[in-house]
Amino acid sequence: MLLPFSKKIVIVGIAALSLLAACDQHNRSAQTVLEQAESPSPSAAPYSVFWKYNPPIELTFVREYTENMEDLFKLLPGESLEDNRWSRLYKQALGIEIKYDWVAGSDQYYKKLGAALASGEIPDVVRVDAQQLRQLSNAGLIQDLSEVYELYASPLTKKVLSQEGTGPFERATLDGKLMGIPETNSSIEGATYLWIRTDWLDRLQLQPPQTMDDLLFISEAFTERDPDLNGEKDTFGLAVTNHLWDPVMGVTGFMAGYDAFPNLWLEDHTGKLVYGGIQPEVKNALKALQEMYRKGQIDSEFGFKNGIKVGKQIADGKVGMMYGEQWGSFTVQASRTNDPEAQWQAFPIVSATGTNPKVPLRFSTSQFLAVNKNYKHPEALVQLFNLHLEKNWGETAEYDTYYSNPYPVWKISPVTPYPIKKNQEAFQQIDKARRTGNPTQLKNEAKSIQKKIDIYLSGNANSESGWGWERTYGPEGAFAVLERYEANNQLMYEKFVGAPTATMVEKQTILTNLMHDTYVNIILGSSINEFDRFVEGWNKLGGEKITAEVNEWYAAKQNKQE
Repeated sequence: MLLPFSKKIVIVGIAALSLLAACDQHNRSAQTVLEQAESPSPSAAPYSVFWKYNPPIELTFVREYTENMEDLFKLLPGESLEDNRWSRLYKQALGIEIKYDWVAGSDQYYKKLGAALASGEIPDVVRVDAQQLRQLSNAGLIQDLSEVYELYASPLTKKVLSQEGTGPFERATLDGKLMGIPETNSSIEGATYLWIRTDWLDRLQLQPPQTMDDLLFISEAFTERDPDLNGEKDTFGLAVTNHLWDPVMGVTGFMAGYDAFPNLWLEDHTGKLVYGGIQPEVKNALKALQEMYRKGQIDSEFGFKNGIKVGKQIADGKVGMMYGEQWGSFTVQASRTNDPEAQWQAFPIVSATGTNPKVPLRFSTSQFLAVNKNYKHPEALVQLFNLHLEKNWGETAEYDTYYSNPYPVWKISPVTPYPIKKNQEAFQQIDKARRTGNPTQLKNEAKSIQKKIDIYLSGNANSESGWGWERTYGPEGAFAVLERYEANNQLMYEKFVGAPTATMVEKQTILTNLMHDTYVNIILGSSINEFDRFVEGWNKLGGEKITAEVNEWYAAKQNKQE
Protein backbone atom coordinates (compact mmCIF):
# COMPACT_ATOMS: atom_id res chain seq x y z
CA MET A 1 0.00 0.00 0.00
CA LEU A 2 1.59 3.28 -1.10
CA LEU A 3 0.99 5.44 1.96
CA PRO A 4 3.23 7.69 4.07
CA PHE A 5 5.06 6.16 7.04
CA SER A 6 6.71 3.01 5.79
CA LYS A 7 7.24 1.89 9.40
CA LYS A 8 4.24 0.97 11.48
CA ILE A 9 3.11 1.49 15.04
CA VAL A 10 0.74 -0.77 16.90
CA ILE A 11 -1.24 0.89 19.64
CA VAL A 12 -2.08 -1.63 22.31
CA GLY A 13 -4.41 -0.98 25.21
CA ILE A 14 -4.94 -3.74 27.80
CA ALA A 15 -5.38 -3.65 31.54
CA ALA A 16 -1.66 -3.62 32.30
CA LEU A 17 -0.40 -1.50 29.39
CA SER A 18 -1.05 2.04 28.25
CA LEU A 19 0.95 2.30 25.03
CA LEU A 20 3.58 0.09 23.42
CA ALA A 21 5.75 2.45 21.35
CA ALA A 22 7.95 1.24 18.52
CA CYS A 23 10.64 3.90 18.39
CA ASP A 24 11.23 7.60 19.06
CA GLN A 25 10.29 8.58 15.52
CA HIS A 26 6.98 6.75 15.76
CA ASN A 27 6.41 8.13 19.24
CA ARG A 28 6.68 11.65 17.83
CA SER A 29 4.38 10.78 14.88
CA ALA A 30 1.78 9.20 17.15
CA GLN A 31 2.01 12.07 19.64
CA THR A 32 1.24 14.58 16.89
CA VAL A 33 -1.95 12.73 15.96
CA LEU A 34 -2.93 12.23 19.61
CA GLU A 35 -2.54 15.94 20.35
CA GLN A 36 -4.79 16.72 17.40
CA ALA A 37 -7.30 14.25 18.84
CA GLU A 38 -7.07 15.73 22.36
CA SER A 39 -5.06 12.73 23.61
CA PRO A 40 -7.60 9.87 23.97
CA SER A 41 -6.84 7.44 26.75
CA PRO A 42 -6.24 3.73 26.16
CA SER A 43 -9.00 1.43 27.33
CA ALA A 44 -8.80 -1.29 29.94
CA ALA A 45 -11.61 -3.09 28.12
CA PRO A 46 -10.96 -6.49 26.50
CA TYR A 47 -10.67 -4.97 23.00
CA SER A 48 -6.90 -4.97 23.05
CA VAL A 49 -6.05 -2.58 20.20
CA PHE A 50 -8.73 0.06 20.73
CA TRP A 51 -8.61 3.44 22.39
CA LYS A 52 -11.52 4.40 24.58
CA TYR A 53 -12.31 8.09 24.81
CA ASN A 54 -12.99 9.37 28.30
CA PRO A 55 -15.15 11.38 28.36
CA PRO A 56 -16.96 9.95 25.32
CA ILE A 57 -16.86 11.81 22.03
CA GLU A 58 -19.62 12.27 19.46
CA LEU A 59 -19.34 11.21 15.82
CA THR A 60 -22.06 12.30 13.40
CA PHE A 61 -23.17 10.72 10.12
CA VAL A 62 -26.09 11.02 7.70
CA ARG A 63 -27.88 7.89 6.60
CA GLU A 64 -30.18 6.36 4.03
CA TYR A 65 -33.05 4.60 5.77
CA THR A 66 -34.51 1.95 3.48
CA GLU A 67 -37.66 -0.10 3.86
CA ASN A 68 -35.46 -3.12 4.45
CA MET A 69 -33.83 -1.36 7.39
CA GLU A 70 -37.23 -0.44 8.80
CA ASP A 71 -38.35 -4.07 8.47
CA LEU A 72 -35.15 -5.22 10.18
CA PHE A 73 -35.80 -3.12 13.28
CA LYS A 74 -39.31 -4.57 13.52
CA LEU A 75 -37.58 -7.90 14.16
CA LEU A 76 -35.26 -6.43 16.81
CA PRO A 77 -37.29 -5.35 19.86
CA GLY A 78 -35.69 -2.58 21.85
CA GLU A 79 -33.40 -1.44 19.03
CA SER A 80 -33.56 1.51 16.67
CA LEU A 81 -31.22 3.29 14.29
CA GLU A 82 -30.13 5.62 17.09
CA ASP A 83 -29.92 3.01 19.86
CA ASN A 84 -28.88 -0.53 18.97
CA ARG A 85 -26.32 -3.25 19.68
CA TRP A 86 -23.70 -1.57 17.49
CA SER A 87 -24.13 1.96 18.83
CA ARG A 88 -23.99 0.56 22.37
CA LEU A 89 -20.85 -1.43 21.60
CA TYR A 90 -19.09 1.56 20.04
CA LYS A 91 -19.88 3.65 23.12
CA GLN A 92 -18.97 0.92 25.61
CA ALA A 93 -15.73 -0.20 23.97
CA LEU A 94 -14.53 3.00 22.30
CA GLY A 95 -16.29 5.85 24.01
CA ILE A 96 -17.75 6.94 20.66
CA GLU A 97 -21.38 8.06 20.54
CA ILE A 98 -22.93 7.64 17.09
CA LYS A 99 -25.33 10.39 16.05
CA TYR A 100 -27.14 11.16 12.79
CA ASP A 101 -27.53 14.74 11.57
CA TRP A 102 -30.37 13.53 9.37
CA VAL A 103 -31.89 10.35 7.98
CA ALA A 104 -33.82 10.07 4.72
CA GLY A 105 -35.63 7.42 2.73
CA SER A 106 -34.22 6.03 -0.49
CA ASP A 107 -36.24 8.41 -2.67
CA GLN A 108 -34.86 11.52 -0.94
CA TYR A 109 -31.48 10.51 0.46
CA TYR A 110 -29.29 11.20 -2.57
CA LYS A 111 -31.00 14.50 -3.34
CA LYS A 112 -30.50 15.61 0.24
CA LEU A 113 -26.91 14.38 0.26
CA GLY A 114 -26.18 16.24 -2.97
CA ALA A 115 -27.56 19.45 -1.49
CA ALA A 116 -25.49 18.97 1.67
CA LEU A 117 -22.29 18.41 -0.29
CA ALA A 118 -22.97 21.45 -2.49
CA SER A 119 -23.50 23.67 0.55
CA GLY A 120 -20.58 22.23 2.50
CA GLU A 121 -22.88 21.30 5.40
CA ILE A 122 -21.48 17.83 5.96
CA PRO A 123 -21.43 15.70 9.13
CA ASP A 124 -18.26 14.60 10.93
CA VAL A 125 -18.08 11.58 8.61
CA VAL A 126 -19.79 11.30 5.22
CA ARG A 127 -20.03 8.37 2.82
CA VAL A 128 -19.41 9.47 -0.77
CA ASP A 129 -18.51 8.05 -4.15
CA ALA A 130 -15.18 8.67 -5.87
CA GLN A 131 -16.31 11.76 -7.76
CA GLN A 132 -17.88 13.32 -4.67
CA LEU A 133 -14.68 12.58 -2.75
CA ARG A 134 -12.66 14.54 -5.29
CA GLN A 135 -15.14 17.41 -5.23
CA LEU A 136 -15.02 17.63 -1.42
CA SER A 137 -11.23 17.44 -1.50
CA ASN A 138 -10.98 20.15 -4.15
CA ALA A 139 -13.26 22.34 -2.01
CA GLY A 140 -11.06 21.82 1.05
CA LEU A 141 -13.93 20.39 3.10
CA ILE A 142 -12.31 17.12 4.23
CA GLN A 143 -9.01 16.15 5.81
CA ASP A 144 -6.05 13.99 4.89
CA LEU A 145 -6.29 10.57 6.60
CA SER A 146 -2.93 9.15 5.50
CA GLU A 147 -1.23 9.28 8.91
CA VAL A 148 -4.42 8.47 10.80
CA TYR A 149 -4.95 5.26 8.87
CA GLU A 150 -1.31 4.21 9.05
CA LEU A 151 -1.12 4.77 12.81
CA TYR A 152 -4.50 3.55 13.99
CA ALA A 153 -5.74 0.83 11.63
CA SER A 154 -5.49 -2.56 13.33
CA PRO A 155 -3.59 -5.40 11.64
CA LEU A 156 -6.94 -7.02 10.82
CA THR A 157 -8.25 -3.80 9.28
CA LYS A 158 -5.14 -3.39 7.14
CA LYS A 159 -5.33 -7.01 6.06
CA VAL A 160 -8.99 -6.82 5.06
CA LEU A 161 -8.81 -3.47 3.30
CA SER A 162 -5.80 -4.62 1.26
CA GLN A 163 -7.53 -7.77 -0.07
CA GLU A 164 -8.52 -5.89 -3.25
CA GLY A 165 -4.91 -4.80 -3.69
CA THR A 166 -3.90 -1.15 -3.69
CA GLY A 167 -6.78 -0.10 -5.97
CA PRO A 168 -9.23 1.09 -3.29
CA PHE A 169 -6.57 3.31 -1.76
CA GLU A 170 -5.38 4.56 -5.14
CA ARG A 171 -8.93 5.65 -5.90
CA ALA A 172 -9.16 7.48 -2.58
CA THR A 173 -5.72 9.11 -2.85
CA LEU A 174 -5.79 12.60 -4.33
CA ASP A 175 -2.62 14.61 -4.86
CA GLY A 176 -0.74 12.08 -2.77
CA LYS A 177 -3.14 12.29 0.19
CA LEU A 178 -5.59 9.64 1.41
CA MET A 179 -8.80 11.65 1.52
CA GLY A 180 -11.20 8.83 2.45
CA ILE A 181 -11.18 5.36 3.98
CA PRO A 182 -12.47 2.92 1.35
CA GLU A 183 -15.27 0.55 2.21
CA THR A 184 -13.79 -2.12 -0.01
CA ASN A 185 -16.24 -4.06 -2.11
CA SER A 186 -15.56 -7.44 -3.66
CA SER A 187 -14.85 -7.35 -7.39
CA ILE A 188 -15.03 -11.13 -7.57
CA GLU A 189 -18.62 -10.98 -6.30
CA GLY A 190 -19.42 -9.24 -9.59
CA ALA A 191 -18.79 -12.46 -11.53
CA THR A 192 -21.83 -13.25 -13.63
CA TYR A 193 -23.51 -16.60 -14.30
CA LEU A 194 -26.11 -17.89 -16.70
CA TRP A 195 -29.21 -18.88 -14.71
CA ILE A 196 -31.48 -21.29 -16.63
CA ARG A 197 -34.77 -23.00 -15.82
CA THR A 198 -33.60 -26.59 -15.98
CA ASP A 199 -37.14 -27.97 -15.74
CA TRP A 200 -37.83 -26.22 -19.05
CA LEU A 201 -34.63 -27.67 -20.51
CA ASP A 202 -35.75 -31.14 -19.48
CA ARG A 203 -39.30 -30.62 -20.75
CA LEU A 204 -38.05 -29.55 -24.18
CA GLN A 205 -35.26 -32.17 -24.19
CA LEU A 206 -32.50 -29.57 -24.44
CA GLN A 207 -28.95 -29.64 -23.11
CA PRO A 208 -27.24 -26.75 -21.27
CA PRO A 209 -25.46 -24.40 -23.69
CA GLN A 210 -21.81 -24.74 -24.62
CA THR A 211 -21.71 -21.82 -27.10
CA MET A 212 -23.66 -18.64 -27.82
CA ASP A 213 -25.35 -20.45 -30.71
CA ASP A 214 -26.62 -23.02 -28.20
CA LEU A 215 -27.87 -20.23 -25.97
CA LEU A 216 -29.71 -18.55 -28.84
CA PHE A 217 -31.28 -21.90 -29.78
CA ILE A 218 -32.50 -22.39 -26.20
CA SER A 219 -33.83 -18.83 -26.11
CA GLU A 220 -35.86 -19.49 -29.26
CA ALA A 221 -37.20 -22.77 -27.84
CA PHE A 222 -38.22 -21.12 -24.57
CA THR A 223 -40.09 -18.50 -26.61
CA GLU A 224 -41.71 -20.66 -29.29
CA ARG A 225 -42.27 -24.12 -27.81
CA ASP A 226 -44.62 -23.38 -24.92
CA PRO A 227 -42.32 -24.50 -22.05
CA ASP A 228 -44.97 -23.64 -19.43
CA LEU A 229 -47.55 -25.86 -21.20
CA ASN A 230 -50.34 -23.29 -21.06
CA GLY A 231 -51.03 -23.37 -24.79
CA GLU A 232 -50.09 -19.71 -25.29
CA LYS A 233 -47.07 -17.94 -26.70
CA ASP A 234 -46.37 -15.89 -23.60
CA THR A 235 -42.83 -16.74 -22.52
CA PHE A 236 -39.47 -15.10 -23.16
CA GLY A 237 -36.05 -16.59 -23.65
CA LEU A 238 -34.00 -13.97 -21.79
CA ALA A 239 -34.73 -11.50 -18.99
CA VAL A 240 -33.48 -7.95 -19.67
CA THR A 241 -34.20 -4.80 -17.64
CA ASN A 242 -34.25 -1.18 -18.75
CA HIS A 243 -30.86 -0.76 -17.04
CA LEU A 244 -28.64 -2.95 -19.17
CA TRP A 245 -25.96 -3.32 -16.49
CA ASP A 246 -28.14 -4.58 -13.64
CA PRO A 247 -26.24 -7.20 -11.58
CA VAL A 248 -29.13 -9.58 -12.21
CA MET A 249 -31.20 -9.54 -15.40
CA GLY A 250 -28.57 -7.37 -17.12
CA VAL A 251 -26.62 -8.14 -20.30
CA THR A 252 -23.01 -7.90 -19.07
CA GLY A 253 -22.53 -11.67 -19.22
CA PHE A 254 -24.27 -11.92 -22.59
CA MET A 255 -21.94 -9.35 -24.13
CA ALA A 256 -18.90 -11.08 -22.65
CA GLY A 257 -19.86 -14.04 -24.82
CA TYR A 258 -18.87 -11.89 -27.81
CA ASP A 259 -15.67 -10.58 -26.18
CA ALA A 260 -17.45 -7.28 -25.51
CA PHE A 261 -16.86 -5.63 -22.15
CA PRO A 262 -18.74 -2.34 -21.73
CA ASN A 263 -17.95 -0.33 -18.58
CA LEU A 264 -14.43 -1.78 -18.24
CA TRP A 265 -11.07 -0.22 -18.98
CA LEU A 266 -8.99 -2.92 -20.68
CA GLU A 267 -5.42 -3.29 -21.82
CA ASP A 268 -5.10 -3.66 -25.61
CA HIS A 269 -2.36 -5.46 -27.55
CA THR A 270 -0.13 -2.38 -27.38
CA GLY A 271 -0.24 -2.19 -23.59
CA LYS A 272 -2.49 0.90 -23.60
CA LEU A 273 -5.82 1.14 -21.78
CA VAL A 274 -8.98 1.38 -23.90
CA TYR A 275 -12.61 1.71 -22.94
CA GLY A 276 -14.55 -1.49 -23.55
CA GLY A 277 -17.81 0.25 -24.36
CA ILE A 278 -16.54 1.63 -27.68
CA GLN A 279 -14.73 -1.44 -29.00
CA PRO A 280 -15.96 -3.08 -32.25
CA GLU A 281 -16.82 -6.38 -30.52
CA VAL A 282 -19.78 -4.61 -28.94
CA LYS A 283 -21.50 -4.44 -32.34
CA ASN A 284 -21.74 -8.23 -32.59
CA ALA A 285 -23.35 -8.46 -29.16
CA LEU A 286 -25.81 -5.69 -29.98
CA LYS A 287 -26.72 -7.36 -33.29
CA ALA A 288 -27.52 -10.59 -31.43
CA LEU A 289 -29.66 -8.79 -28.84
CA GLN A 290 -31.42 -6.86 -31.60
CA GLU A 291 -32.30 -10.11 -33.37
CA MET A 292 -33.56 -11.70 -30.14
CA TYR A 293 -35.72 -8.66 -29.52
CA ARG A 294 -37.08 -8.74 -33.09
CA LYS A 295 -38.04 -12.39 -32.65
CA GLY A 296 -39.87 -11.76 -29.38
CA GLN A 297 -37.33 -13.56 -27.21
CA ILE A 298 -36.88 -10.37 -25.16
CA ASP A 299 -39.94 -8.57 -23.83
CA SER A 300 -40.95 -5.80 -26.24
CA GLU A 301 -41.47 -3.49 -23.24
CA PHE A 302 -38.13 -4.18 -21.53
CA GLY A 303 -37.13 -0.53 -22.02
CA PHE A 304 -39.88 0.45 -19.57
CA LYS A 305 -39.33 -2.27 -16.99
CA ASN A 306 -36.95 -2.09 -14.08
CA GLY A 307 -35.61 -5.02 -12.09
CA ILE A 308 -38.72 -5.24 -9.91
CA LYS A 309 -41.04 -5.56 -12.91
CA VAL A 310 -38.84 -8.05 -14.76
CA GLY A 311 -38.40 -9.98 -11.53
CA LYS A 312 -42.18 -10.31 -11.37
CA GLN A 313 -42.14 -11.83 -14.87
CA ILE A 314 -39.68 -14.43 -13.61
CA ALA A 315 -41.86 -15.04 -10.56
CA ASP A 316 -44.86 -15.51 -12.85
CA GLY A 317 -42.99 -18.17 -14.84
CA LYS A 318 -42.65 -16.13 -18.03
CA VAL A 319 -38.85 -16.14 -18.48
CA GLY A 320 -36.45 -19.06 -18.80
CA MET A 321 -32.97 -17.50 -18.64
CA MET A 322 -31.17 -14.58 -17.07
CA TYR A 323 -27.61 -13.45 -16.49
CA GLY A 324 -26.84 -12.56 -12.90
CA GLU A 325 -24.48 -12.62 -9.96
CA GLN A 326 -24.36 -15.39 -7.35
CA TRP A 327 -27.31 -13.99 -5.41
CA GLY A 328 -29.47 -14.33 -8.52
CA SER A 329 -30.73 -17.56 -6.97
CA PHE A 330 -32.93 -15.49 -4.65
CA THR A 331 -34.41 -13.62 -7.62
CA VAL A 332 -35.36 -16.76 -9.52
CA GLN A 333 -36.57 -18.48 -6.35
CA ALA A 334 -39.74 -16.41 -6.57
CA SER A 335 -40.86 -18.54 -9.53
CA ARG A 336 -41.24 -21.50 -7.16
CA THR A 337 -44.05 -19.80 -5.26
CA ASN A 338 -46.37 -20.17 -8.26
CA ASP A 339 -44.75 -23.34 -9.59
CA PRO A 340 -43.08 -25.56 -6.94
CA GLU A 341 -41.61 -27.67 -9.76
CA ALA A 342 -39.63 -24.74 -11.16
CA GLN A 343 -35.89 -25.44 -11.04
CA TRP A 344 -33.01 -23.12 -11.85
CA GLN A 345 -29.27 -23.68 -11.98
CA ALA A 346 -26.26 -21.43 -12.47
CA PHE A 347 -24.12 -22.32 -15.48
CA PRO A 348 -20.88 -20.77 -16.75
CA ILE A 349 -21.33 -18.04 -19.32
CA VAL A 350 -20.54 -19.18 -22.85
CA SER A 351 -18.80 -17.65 -25.86
CA ALA A 352 -19.49 -17.36 -29.56
CA THR A 353 -16.37 -19.39 -30.30
CA GLY A 354 -17.02 -22.16 -27.79
CA THR A 355 -13.82 -21.34 -25.88
CA ASN A 356 -13.90 -20.25 -22.25
CA PRO A 357 -14.91 -16.57 -22.29
CA LYS A 358 -13.40 -13.97 -20.02
CA VAL A 359 -15.65 -13.06 -17.10
CA PRO A 360 -15.50 -9.27 -16.61
CA LEU A 361 -14.99 -8.01 -13.07
CA ARG A 362 -15.51 -4.31 -12.76
CA PHE A 363 -13.55 -2.57 -10.01
CA SER A 364 -16.29 -2.36 -7.43
CA THR A 365 -15.06 -0.25 -4.51
CA SER A 366 -17.18 2.83 -4.95
CA GLN A 367 -17.86 4.13 -1.44
CA PHE A 368 -15.47 6.09 0.75
CA LEU A 369 -15.80 7.60 4.21
CA ALA A 370 -14.43 11.11 4.44
CA VAL A 371 -13.90 13.16 7.60
CA ASN A 372 -14.95 16.79 7.96
CA LYS A 373 -11.92 19.10 8.01
CA ASN A 374 -13.07 20.57 11.34
CA TYR A 375 -13.49 17.27 13.20
CA LYS A 376 -10.87 16.85 15.92
CA HIS A 377 -10.88 13.05 16.19
CA PRO A 378 -10.30 11.62 12.68
CA GLU A 379 -8.86 8.42 14.15
CA ALA A 380 -12.31 7.65 15.60
CA LEU A 381 -13.49 6.56 12.13
CA VAL A 382 -10.63 4.08 11.86
CA GLN A 383 -11.51 2.74 15.32
CA LEU A 384 -15.04 1.99 14.12
CA PHE A 385 -13.55 -0.01 11.24
CA ASN A 386 -11.27 -1.85 13.66
CA LEU A 387 -14.06 -2.85 16.02
CA HIS A 388 -16.59 -3.76 13.34
CA LEU A 389 -14.12 -6.16 11.73
CA GLU A 390 -12.97 -7.55 15.07
CA LYS A 391 -16.46 -8.38 16.35
CA ASN A 392 -17.44 -10.03 13.06
CA TRP A 393 -14.18 -11.59 11.84
CA GLY A 394 -11.54 -11.28 14.55
CA GLU A 395 -10.40 -13.44 17.46
CA THR A 396 -13.16 -12.08 19.70
CA ALA A 397 -15.87 -12.31 17.03
CA GLU A 398 -19.45 -12.76 18.21
CA TYR A 399 -21.06 -13.77 14.94
CA ASP A 400 -24.51 -14.51 16.33
CA THR A 401 -24.65 -11.15 18.11
CA TYR A 402 -23.11 -8.70 15.69
CA TYR A 403 -23.34 -10.24 12.23
CA SER A 404 -26.38 -12.49 11.86
CA ASN A 405 -28.81 -13.59 14.51
CA PRO A 406 -30.13 -14.80 11.92
CA TYR A 407 -31.14 -11.30 10.79
CA PRO A 408 -28.41 -9.23 9.08
CA VAL A 409 -27.65 -7.03 12.09
CA TRP A 410 -24.26 -6.07 10.64
CA LYS A 411 -26.15 -3.58 8.48
CA ILE A 412 -27.08 -1.49 11.51
CA SER A 413 -23.52 -0.23 11.94
CA PRO A 414 -22.67 3.08 10.22
CA VAL A 415 -19.53 1.39 8.82
CA THR A 416 -19.67 -2.10 7.32
CA PRO A 417 -16.25 -3.34 6.11
CA TYR A 418 -15.91 -7.06 5.40
CA PRO A 419 -13.40 -9.60 4.00
CA ILE A 420 -14.03 -9.50 0.28
CA LYS A 421 -13.78 -13.25 -0.30
CA LYS A 422 -15.87 -14.25 2.70
CA ASN A 423 -18.65 -15.79 0.58
CA GLN A 424 -16.29 -17.78 -1.59
CA GLU A 425 -14.39 -18.93 1.50
CA ALA A 426 -17.68 -19.99 3.11
CA PHE A 427 -18.41 -22.08 0.02
CA GLN A 428 -14.96 -23.66 0.20
CA GLN A 429 -15.58 -24.62 3.83
CA ILE A 430 -18.98 -26.06 2.95
CA ASP A 431 -17.62 -27.92 -0.06
CA LYS A 432 -14.78 -29.44 1.97
CA ALA A 433 -17.16 -30.49 4.74
CA ARG A 434 -19.45 -32.03 2.13
CA ARG A 435 -16.61 -34.00 0.54
CA THR A 436 -15.04 -35.13 3.80
CA GLY A 437 -18.27 -35.73 5.66
CA ASN A 438 -16.94 -33.61 8.53
CA PRO A 439 -19.27 -30.64 9.24
CA THR A 440 -17.52 -29.81 12.52
CA GLN A 441 -14.98 -27.66 10.65
CA LEU A 442 -17.63 -25.17 9.56
CA LYS A 443 -17.34 -21.74 11.17
CA ASN A 444 -19.67 -18.79 11.59
CA GLU A 445 -21.13 -17.83 8.20
CA ALA A 446 -20.42 -21.20 6.56
CA LYS A 447 -22.08 -22.96 9.48
CA SER A 448 -25.12 -20.69 9.25
CA ILE A 449 -25.46 -21.23 5.49
CA GLN A 450 -25.11 -25.00 5.77
CA LYS A 451 -27.85 -25.04 8.39
CA LYS A 452 -30.21 -23.34 5.92
CA ILE A 453 -29.25 -25.79 3.20
CA ASP A 454 -29.81 -28.74 5.54
CA ILE A 455 -33.30 -27.45 6.37
CA TYR A 456 -34.09 -27.29 2.64
CA LEU A 457 -32.73 -30.77 1.97
CA SER A 458 -34.71 -32.17 4.91
CA GLY A 459 -37.96 -31.27 3.16
CA ASN A 460 -39.73 -30.01 6.27
CA ALA A 461 -42.41 -27.34 6.28
CA ASN A 462 -39.90 -24.47 6.38
CA SER A 463 -37.52 -26.00 3.87
CA GLU A 464 -38.21 -23.71 0.88
CA SER A 465 -36.30 -20.78 2.43
CA GLY A 466 -33.06 -22.73 1.95
CA TRP A 467 -33.52 -23.36 -1.79
CA GLY A 468 -31.71 -20.21 -2.87
CA TRP A 469 -28.82 -20.92 -0.52
CA GLU A 470 -28.41 -24.41 -1.97
CA ARG A 471 -28.47 -23.06 -5.53
CA THR A 472 -25.63 -20.68 -4.62
CA TYR A 473 -23.54 -22.77 -2.20
CA GLY A 474 -24.48 -26.31 -3.23
CA PRO A 475 -22.27 -28.69 -5.26
CA GLU A 476 -23.78 -27.35 -8.52
CA GLY A 477 -24.24 -23.81 -7.27
CA ALA A 478 -22.87 -20.48 -8.43
CA PHE A 479 -19.74 -20.67 -6.30
CA ALA A 480 -18.88 -24.06 -7.76
CA VAL A 481 -18.92 -22.29 -11.13
CA LEU A 482 -16.74 -19.50 -9.73
CA GLU A 483 -14.14 -22.10 -8.72
CA ARG A 484 -14.10 -23.23 -12.36
CA TYR A 485 -13.73 -19.65 -13.55
CA GLU A 486 -10.66 -19.24 -11.35
CA ALA A 487 -9.16 -22.60 -12.28
CA ASN A 488 -9.55 -21.76 -15.98
CA ASN A 489 -8.06 -18.26 -15.58
CA GLN A 490 -11.28 -16.69 -16.89
CA LEU A 491 -11.62 -13.81 -14.43
CA MET A 492 -10.73 -10.46 -16.01
CA TYR A 493 -10.23 -7.59 -13.56
CA GLU A 494 -10.60 -3.97 -14.62
CA LYS A 495 -7.28 -2.23 -15.25
CA PHE A 496 -8.16 1.34 -14.24
CA VAL A 497 -8.52 1.67 -10.47
CA GLY A 498 -7.36 5.24 -9.94
CA ALA A 499 -9.27 8.26 -8.74
CA PRO A 500 -11.66 9.79 -11.29
CA THR A 501 -9.76 11.99 -13.71
CA ALA A 502 -10.62 15.67 -14.08
CA THR A 503 -12.56 15.05 -17.30
CA MET A 504 -14.35 12.05 -15.78
CA VAL A 505 -15.73 14.27 -13.02
CA GLU A 506 -17.03 16.68 -15.65
CA LYS A 507 -18.16 14.35 -18.44
CA GLN A 508 -18.61 10.76 -17.20
CA THR A 509 -22.35 10.96 -16.52
CA ILE A 510 -23.03 12.37 -20.00
CA LEU A 511 -20.91 9.68 -21.67
CA THR A 512 -22.44 6.86 -19.62
CA ASN A 513 -25.98 7.94 -20.47
CA LEU A 514 -25.07 8.33 -24.14
CA MET A 515 -23.71 4.80 -24.30
CA HIS A 516 -26.69 3.26 -22.51
CA ASP A 517 -29.25 5.08 -24.66
CA THR A 518 -27.41 4.14 -27.87
CA TYR A 519 -27.28 0.48 -26.90
CA VAL A 520 -30.97 0.40 -26.01
CA ASN A 521 -31.96 2.11 -29.26
CA ILE A 522 -29.99 -0.42 -31.29
CA ILE A 523 -31.57 -3.35 -29.46
CA LEU A 524 -34.97 -1.82 -30.18
CA GLY A 525 -34.20 -1.71 -33.89
CA SER A 526 -32.06 1.31 -34.80
CA SER A 527 -29.36 0.80 -37.40
CA ILE A 528 -26.23 -0.89 -36.08
CA ASN A 529 -24.34 2.00 -37.71
CA GLU A 530 -25.60 4.15 -34.86
CA PHE A 531 -22.87 2.50 -32.81
CA ASP A 532 -20.16 4.03 -35.01
CA ARG A 533 -21.72 7.46 -34.64
CA PHE A 534 -21.85 6.92 -30.89
CA VAL A 535 -18.13 6.09 -30.76
CA GLU A 536 -17.32 9.26 -32.66
CA GLY A 537 -19.50 11.33 -30.35
CA TRP A 538 -18.11 9.64 -27.25
CA ASN A 539 -14.58 10.63 -28.20
CA LYS A 540 -15.52 14.22 -29.09
CA LEU A 541 -17.55 14.76 -25.91
CA GLY A 542 -14.65 13.94 -23.63
CA GLY A 543 -13.91 10.25 -24.07
CA GLU A 544 -10.71 10.86 -26.02
CA LYS A 545 -9.42 13.17 -23.30
CA ILE A 546 -10.42 10.70 -20.56
CA THR A 547 -8.55 7.95 -22.40
CA ALA A 548 -5.41 10.09 -22.42
CA GLU A 549 -5.78 10.84 -18.70
CA VAL A 550 -6.35 7.18 -17.87
CA ASN A 551 -3.24 6.17 -19.78
CA GLU A 552 -1.21 8.88 -18.08
CA TRP A 553 -2.25 7.33 -14.74
CA TYR A 554 -1.49 3.82 -16.02
CA ALA A 555 1.98 4.78 -17.22
CA ALA A 556 2.77 6.41 -13.88
CA LYS A 557 1.61 3.32 -12.03
CA GLN A 558 3.76 1.03 -14.16
CA ASN A 559 6.80 3.28 -13.64
CA LYS A 560 6.33 3.01 -9.85
CA GLN A 561 6.23 -0.77 -10.07
CA GLU A 562 9.45 -1.01 -12.06
